[in-house]
Amino acid sequence: MSLILNPAFARTFAPPVMEARRWLSETTLPEGLSLMNLSQAAPVDPPPASLRQAMARAMEQDPEVHLYGPVLGNAPLRERLAARIAALYGGTVTARQVALTSGCNQAFCATIATLAGPGDAVILAAPWYFNHVMWLSMSGIEAVALPTGADLLPDPDHAEALITPRTRAITLVSPNNPGGVEYPPALLAAFADLARRHGIALIVDETYRDFHTQDGPPHALFTDPDWDESFIHLYSFSKAYRLTGHRVGAIAASPARLAEIEKFLDTVTICVSGPGQMAALWGLENLEDWLAGERAEILRRRAAMCEGFGQIDGWELLGCGAYFAYARHPYDAPSPEMAKRLLAKAGVLMLPGTMFRPDGDPEGAREMRIAFANADVGQIGTLMERLRAAL
Repeated sequence: MSLILNPAFARTFAPPVMEARRWLSETTLPEGLSLMNLSQAAPVDPPPASLRQAMARAMEQDPEVHLYGPVLGNAPLRERLAARIAALYGGTVTARQVALTSGCNQAFCATIATLAGPGDAVILAAPWYFNHVMWLSMSGIEAVALPTGADLLPDPDHAEALITPRTRAITLVSPNNPGGVEYPPALLAAFADLARRHGIALIVDETYRDFHTQDGPPHALFTDPDWDESFIHLYSFSKAYRLTGHRVGAIAASPARLAEIEKFLDTVTICVSGPGQMAALWGLENLEDWLAGERAEILRRRAAMCEGFGQIDGWELLGCGAYFAYARHPYDAPSPEMAKRLLAKAGVLMLPGTMFRPDGDPEGAREMRIAFANADVGQIGTLMERLRAAL
């Protein structure tokens, strides 16, 4: 009997990270070289000991941490996160404008579910985050690629030319996944103006906000007193406090939008993990200095990546920041083939650019994404030695 399948799922590509993991099972690593897995942007270390201890106490002593909670998240966490956003960006953000989700991927899915339906369109800067495109595809929504320049920054004028009556939103990621680049405040302001003029939403995914190279607010969008009319902000606690397995993300949007998002969340997960929310709140209240140290370490690794690529002939570094470097390789073979070759010959696993662009986009054939956040400065030096030897 043939598989009964939703046609939209049949048209959706397989998860890229899972595809890369299959390469691992099919490949014999070079003798004497350990694997350098630079394919996924997720902390491999557990949360800091103080947070784990606080979680253990809550698991044992707080009965409510195990129960259903409010669909949009626990009030203390919503209030504390709203205050954190207001302090970081300026402007006014209230708890009524904040909701918690089971990870930032769910924040995007829930947001899109309230904005668009089959036949609608959403514009995304390319190279793009593949899970965003997968959700649009599974929802019957067209993902419209907004090409970026040599600096991997999108052009608002180009975006405006792509807007049609079917367009419901523009989605940007800053610091960018996969490109690593940070969108300047003026550029984000221009996109906010564009979205407002056309009556569509601007979604900005700031999962990697805590590792920005610049001190101070990444943008001024929250200072507009009417920011929630068209701007929707997404965030994740996964990277900040190493809570990937606990799945805690967030949305900042209008209370009216969150009332619609509540329908989605109640149907899909009912509520966010109690231990995860407890950990996120404890982190906000106690780990500011620790997080500053994490940021400083990521910036050291970013500097090592920039310096290292500057010493390798042939490779061109297109963007580098937060967790990612995005580079153009010097080989004649397409990037999926090169990813497999580098795994087999150099013991390095990275993702090909074709996973971050529309099918047939020639740019992807020469590009690679390197998730360097889990490699320390010494390991980044080893990476450069292996890439140099591969040449």
